[in-house]
Amino acid sequence: MTDDLHLVPLPRLMIEPIVRAALMEDLGRAGDITTDAIVPASLTMNAVIAARQDGVISGIDAAVIAFGLIDPTVAVTVVRGDGARVTPGDVVIRLSGPARAIITAERVALNLLCRMSGVATATASLVDAARPHGKARIVCTRKTTPGLRALEKHAVRAGGGSNHRFGLDDAVLIKDNHVAVAGGIVPAITRARAYAGHLVKIECEVDTLVQLEEALSVGADAVLLDNMNPDQLREAVRMIDGRAIAEASGRITRETVGAVAASGVDLISCGWITHSAPIIDLGLDDA
Repeated sequence: MTDDLHLVPLPRLMIEPIVRAALMEDLGRAGDITTDAIVPASLTMNAVIAARQDGVISGIDAAVIAFGLIDPTVAVTVVRGDGARVTPGDVVIRLSGPARAIITAERVALNLLCRMSGVATATASLVDAARPHGKARIVCTRKTTPGLRALEKHAVRAGGGSNHRFGLDDAVLIKDNHVAVAGGIVPAITRARAYAGHLVKIECEVDTLVQLEEALSVGADAVLLDNMNPDQLREAVRMIDGRAIAEASGRITRETVGAVAASGVDLISCGWITHSAPIIDLGLDDA
């Protein structure tokens, strides 16, 4: 999928602290006592990480860094990078070097690689289902694993999706609780407009077409059309008429995403592609 994505890798500076923390958690206070007891320090091995099911790969750099942090003499060759589609038996990474280091780093490398590949694969499943029905892009949310947001949002891009805001500080998203506290959509957007910088976009969640008209009347840059059915979404898109970005959200599945896309919305946001995506089974085998 990388040909279409022009996928840019995350800087090592962002990935290494995550991998380092995971390795420290695993190594504990005494290191890998099982491997150190059984595997001679002088033993070398050749191994591969291969796919055991269909999927889309992400998390390659995290896996590579894991092996390198344990022992920089481990030679790592990436065969299929982030965004690549794989089938059972496809080799993703080749490894050569000290057996202790490869075996010790294996679990952290696979945990991150399998997890991120699961996110990429879940995203790709929605992208594939939506593509024939409209222009809508699949986007993620802030429903990410604490500490892994950068990797999971990169995995969404590897699966052909796009990213919503990265945190609370890069865009205004007015939700129902904000509206309740402000006393309505109009005062909520008005306050946000007065507070935010000139480069900050303002999006407002709406549950009804009446609320949508209120959001449009005060110039929302984007509207989140929450839990609307396809007929309501089509009417919402007609009302918006290009004045704001139209985002559909709520109970999006592989089975429903096509109808949502066909309504003409610009974005379809989905939380489960990060918070509940099943892992993709990848395994390390002696080569």
